[in-house]
Amino acid sequence: MSLLITDECINCDVCEPECPNGAITQGDEIYIIAPSLCTECVGHYETSQCVEVCPVDCIIPHPQHEETRDELLLKYQHLIKKTA
Repeated sequence: MSLLITDECINCDVCEPECPNGAITQGDEIYIIAPSLCTECVGHYETSQCVEVCPVDCIIPHPQHEETRDELLLKYQHLIKKTA
């Protein structure tokens, strides 16, 4: 499943550069994660890097975008092919 940044986000700017897929961008009020680009760092790291660095723990699994680890790996492989 992709991740979601809740409205508890304090716009500290630490999550955006950690995302290897470029899924995190500044929204109108808080940072947002594009579900189509978020692989929870599957294919890159063992853990979600944005979750690791978030000082207020405001990044949670997105309830509307449930995906298995295998589905996240397929998404990662698709994203890599697009950039190659």
